[in-house]
Amino acid sequence: MARSRAKDYDDKRLLILHRSAQLFAESGYVGTSMNTIADGCNVSKALLYHYYQDKEALLFDILSAHLEKLVAAVEKADEETANPQARLKTIISTFLEQYRHADAEHQVQIASLKLLPKEKQQPLLAKERILVDILADALAAARPSVNHKRVLKPLTMTVFGMLNWHYLWFREGGAMTRAEYAEFVTRLVLSGAADAAATLTRSNGKSKPASKGRQKELL
Repeated sequence: MARSRAKDYDDKRLLILHRSAQLFAESGYVGTSMNTIADGCNVSKALLYHYYQDKEALLFDILSAHLEKLVAAVEKADEETANPQARLKTIISTFLEQYRHADAEHQVQIASLKLLPKEKQQPLLAKERILVDILADALAAARPSVNHKRVLKPLTMTVFGMLNWHYLWFREGGAMTRAEYAEFVTRLVLSGAADAAATLTRSNGKSKPASKGRQKELL
């Protein structure tokens, strides 16, 4: 007879994922052993192997769970309002809010996704592309003048840079709340993106707008 799962199986798995992400963020994926993870999670090594057969499977599950949660939240935010400027702010706010208790998972995503075998990277990269597409579409809708090949991708990745690396300096209770920083980033983009795009266009001739179908390919 197959062994049934304990009632707290999923809770323990999530605890292992979060604590392992913290350990990977602190010491690096390569520098963290399964023994270290078992000790850090306060479980036996045998129990850890009951959940994950190796460190690679653990890393994949950390990133998959993190990205699935992020995609679900951002997709929901993308549908909340039709106003282009409000939509952009809502998406930016959602990213920052989702990062609130996931700094470790986010750091592991940035640093360690590339360490997985190519076949395991692909589904994770597909989730990342969904996030890129949503933000790019929101930027193009909020500021149509940026909707061409030479500007949209650099602008999208610049905004991700402001969001993805905020954990290096942002502190709860500091100079800005997350909501204020979301407003700050949104206003910064809305105020400056059109002028920046116009400068590039003048310096290199008129650029051809990217269609919605092409945006995904470009990003």
